[in-house]
Amino acid sequence: MGTVDVIKCCLDSIRQISDDIKDAIIYLDAGSTESFQFIGAFPLFLELGARAVCSLENMSILDGVVDWNTTFDPARRVVVITSCLLSDAHRYILRCLSKLQTVRHCVIFTSISEVAHSAYPDSPLGLDAFREYKSLLLQDYEEHAKKCPTNSREPGSTEFTESIVPEEEGWSQLSSIEDDVSALDDNSDARVSCKDDSIVQSEDAGQKLIVFVLHFPLILCPLSPRVFVLPSEGSVAEACLSTEHENSISYGLPPLSTGTPTDADDISPGATLTAQFIYDLALKMDLKLEIFSLGDFSKTVGKLLTDMSSLYDVGRRKRSAGLLLIDRSLDLLTPCCHGDSLVDRIFSSLPRRQRTKSLNHVRASQSQLIKGPVKLERAPLDVQIPLENIVREEESKNSNFQLLESIQAFLHGWNTTALDTKVVELVKFSDRLKDENSLQHSESEILHGSFVSAEKFDGTPYLEAILQRRTKDGSILIKKWLQESLSQEKISLDTKIHPGFPSNLELQNLVKPLAKRRLSLVKNKGIVQLAAATIHALDEQHTASWDAFSSAEKILHVNAGDTSQSLAAQISDLINKSAFVGPQAQKHNKTEASQGLVTLQDALLLTIIGYILAGENFPTSGSGGPFSWQEEHFMKEAIVDAVLENPAMAKLKFLRGLSEELESNLNKMKSDEKKEGPSNQLDDADFDDDQWDSWGDEDADKDTNKEQAFSDVQLKLELRDRVDNLFKFLHKLSSSKGNTPLREGISFNYDTYSSKTLLSKLLTRVLSKLDVPGLEYHSSTVGRLFKSGFGRFGIGQAKRSLADQNVILVFVIGGINGLEVREAQEALIENGRPDIELIIGGTTFLTPNDMRELLLGDSSCI
Repeated sequence: MGTVDVIKCCLDSIRQISDDIKDAIIYLDAGSTESFQFIGAFPLFLELGARAVCSLENMSILDGVVDWNTTFDPARRVVVITSCLLSDAHRYILRCLSKLQTVRHCVIFTSISEVAHSAYPDSPLGLDAFREYKSLLLQDYEEHAKKCPTNSREPGSTEFTESIVPEEEGWSQLSSIEDDVSALDDNSDARVSCKDDSIVQSEDAGQKLIVFVLHFPLILCPLSPRVFVLPSEGSVAEACLSTEHENSISYGLPPLSTGTPTDADDISPGATLTAQFIYDLALKMDLKLEIFSLGDFSKTVGKLLTDMSSLYDVGRRKRSAGLLLIDRSLDLLTPCCHGDSLVDRIFSSLPRRQRTKSLNHVRASQSQLIKGPVKLERAPLDVQIPLENIVREEESKNSNFQLLESIQAFLHGWNTTALDTKVVELVKFSDRLKDENSLQHSESEILHGSFVSAEKFDGTPYLEAILQRRTKDGSILIKKWLQESLSQEKISLDTKIHPGFPSNLELQNLVKPLAKRRLSLVKNKGIVQLAAATIHALDEQHTASWDAFSSAEKILHVNAGDTSQSLAAQISDLINKSAFVGPQAQKHNKTEASQGLVTLQDALLLTIIGYILAGENFPTSGSGGPFSWQEEHFMKEAIVDAVLENPAMAKLKFLRGLSEELESNLNKMKSDEKKEGPSNQLDDADFDDDQWDSWGDEDADKDTNKEQAFSDVQLKLELRDRVDNLFKFLHKLSSSKGNTPLREGISFNYDTYSSKTLLSKLLTRVLSKLDVPGLEYHSSTVGRLFKSGFGRFGIGQAKRSLADQNVILVFVIGGINGLEVREAQEALIENGRPDIELIIGGTTFLTPNDMRELLLGDSSCI
């Protein structure tokens, strides 16, 4: 059998719908756009005959006149590919069809199966979701068509107006499909769909529109042929993994594991959608899964998967593969830390594109309001690689500036009283040149690239090779690729390149000649974009910030191996230093990251790291946490002082509602400091008779001072209460000891092994065929029959092991990062099993900033 390749599988899925793509306008929602960007699917759409590829959320009436194939016939076919629930994409589909009046055939592909639609809480669709959606869509169009006046415009007419469907009207609140009907303008042109492939006559134009709803499962973001995450704006990634529960730490992370089974009524939407996604993935890749799980949430997903496999996989012959489900909450330390991974540095430093859609308009039901938010806002995975400094031609830019300055100097020296025609023409030419130059400069500033995981160098995918290397090794490899690319393009260099780890200047000297020629840039765009991303990630500003974090984390690890007093003192010191970062940066007009300093938010993330380390190394002390009451008191006071000094830098969930009071308190403290000065000496004027008239105002001043003092005390008391709640949350994090049991019974060097990620430790034990505490195997229907029935007659089923599988699919529910991907590959080699095809997936790609947002931001369960 062939090797497992997620990218190839995704591209093959697109080719299977080639008949629908041909001569159609392809509309992609934000999640599918992000997915197809990573797999490089846009050239494939052109190859399959698509007229155009457009954004579903930002569709325009002009999309109908765009045609890659240069045909002059009006667009008759539309294909919509969405990674969301049909109820969420409905209003965008409705808007699309109402604007494109020449469309007669529409195919809607959704990555969410009918079973997942029916199982999703508060879903208006049942078991026959696709058929029901077509029926509801037909009803919506018919009701809307009755409200809209018929239009006398011909079907092929180009007299469109942008006021067909307002951009903002009716888009604010959406809870069901019926609410979307009122979202359209009364002047919009109606379109109807068909039920059961029947044909419905349109009321306004006399045209027939046919709509099909189908399942398209493989919408994911592969970072390499064997590493993938889910689209950030897809329904699976946006679904909450936790509800309001005592063991919940974030809506975007699984709850802390307690060993108790989850009640069927408490299964979160994220569990259902994740199980359905993994089942569809295995079905598409023709894999029969032997399911193992570690963590309470993963066990729930494993049980759901086992039930699905028992129902649908009877009699199927497939390639056997092991599935290992892991709760992210079992190892919070790895994604919080700044490890030695070039990919993690790149994703942490590069800006991301803005979210296409906002979740603020989503209206929750009463049950959802009690349990938590409806959906999460994940950080987009599509990074924006700055290319203006590499692609821009500086010589032409400088020559334009010199020409502009010469013309301006000439015109200033001209006799202004002689208003000759030539002077007027020169002035207009100067203004036009200035406008063109500023426009080119603004365009170069927004020029950016993005990653395409399918791009290769001599058969090796760029991102796959970088994922398996440390920062230094990855940078050296990129330099080697640049040198070989220059050699293939026969481009010589004027500067000498030194061996070893390259500096940013050396990488720039290598990549600029490669990007200077257009043909060379197009041919080598993959390595050019990767080099530009590396240059950005390794510049002085981002390197200083990353190294400062890494140094602080190493110190915390060292102190965690000593005593709780030293660890608590180190955390308090970091918090105290963060209190002075804001004022110093504002005073010297410098950013904190440029000096490698730690802000208050950064100090709180380091505090989380410290508490997790303390929970693993120290027994529980008084106050329910790993530190004594006195040690925690010093840390709490340090946080209170830091927040009072920098209220604008602490916009976190546990401080919500206090921002205005903290800002006013800081302004008052600054004004009081300015007013303080040498006391005025008394003179005769102080005893003026007029002063006797205001003799009684002293009591009023005293009352004002008392009120102010009372408000200051009240603010500090409220702030201390908020900080106490924060430390209760930290106690919950320190009680998570998912990493600790894996150290038991292992003969590895303690220091070396303890620094590994949970995934690396787990694979090491599994491949060594050692028992893993808490690892559960989910038996199939036949396996349960052997265990319960035939087992009484001595006929049993052999014990399953992941080490017996040649294909292992690891899925971390909550997200993965680059460090654990690299260490997982190293674990296979170290244990002598490089023959295993290891596929690693996760809910999203996590950076330390993402973890800080999950644990302290709006998604937190503080």
